[in-house]
Amino acid sequence: MRDDTHPPYRHHVLVAGGAGFVGSHLCEKLLREGDLITCVDNFLTGARTNLAGLIDHPRFALIEHDICARLEIGPPLDRIYNLACAASPKRYQADPTHTMMTSVIGTHHLLALAELHGARLLQASTSEVYGDPEEHPQREDYWGHVNCTGPRACYDEGKRAAETLCFDRLRQGRADARVARIFNTYGPRMQADDGRIVSTLIIQALEGRPLTIYGTGTQTRSFCHVSDLCAGLVALMEVAPNPGQPVNLGNPGEFTILQLAEQVLALTGSLSELVFEPLPQDDPRRRRPDISRAQALLDWTPRIPLSEGLRDTISHFRQVSDAPLPRPAFRPTTATHDAAPLSGVPW
Repeated sequence: MRDDTHPPYRHHVLVAGGAGFVGSHLCEKLLREGDLITCVDNFLTGARTNLAGLIDHPRFALIEHDICARLEIGPPLDRIYNLACAASPKRYQADPTHTMMTSVIGTHHLLALAELHGARLLQASTSEVYGDPEEHPQREDYWGHVNCTGPRACYDEGKRAAETLCFDRLRQGRADARVARIFNTYGPRMQADDGRIVSTLIIQALEGRPLTIYGTGTQTRSFCHVSDLCAGLVALMEVAPNPGQPVNLGNPGEFTILQLAEQVLALTGSLSELVFEPLPQDDPRRRRPDISRAQALLDWTPRIPLSEGLRDTISHFRQVSDAPLPRPAFRPTTATHDAAPLSGVPW
């Protein structure tokens, strides 16, 4: 006899920004784990092609909607992931007012929805809240070094305000809100033209164009594969009790931009040269997460090394290109494996 007292799914999950790079991977993961997914996206930066393998799934529904406007949804929600915001400087600076409102008004609307349904909410924040950090690596108790009036402020300050809303609602007992501070993420479904360093260098290498390096290339980043990030997001959503504090999610392996470029050249076999351009305003000199909190609270550590993740991402860009991309002759280099993570910055 069928048991009609329990729904045929684990949780009803709303994923705002679910057609985006990270959001679509998260939707896939949650479907595999037995959830009912309602994906909400305004398609300003998300893409319907990211959902091609999901759209006909019986536990997946898509709503085209901007979370800057109120959203009503049923049946009762159990989980809300807020990933709805442009995340690359090129995209979020294109309409800075909308970027800010997405983080502030959009988060306000989703918190209200969480309160109405008694649902948990996970806010996707960012390492950008640390700005150009004077502390290294960055711990969650570091307050940051942010230019609140610069060209990146629409994103940085919007995410900081969203965190404030989440923790205020949590302290008031109105919403079970959790905050993930996400560091540089890469992998399949990145947009080729979004201006992020990984996608930019890969496309340039595959097309045989010079690789653009901003500044001296000695600035550092830590790159986390999207599958590792999604595992961390789910772990933070499901941990009990609520940590009551932000949690860094990123790969602590630290690489200079020059090291990243050398790996891209090695893995694509490109003969491209490097060209150097001025460093954009407020671009952080170094970025590496301290993930001690995530390890202790979530038992989470990223597992995919940069070399493996780059191969996966390069393969994606080869497959989705409209025209066959050249495969240049092998370029001899010593950077065929992950370079040793940096313990600091050499200046």
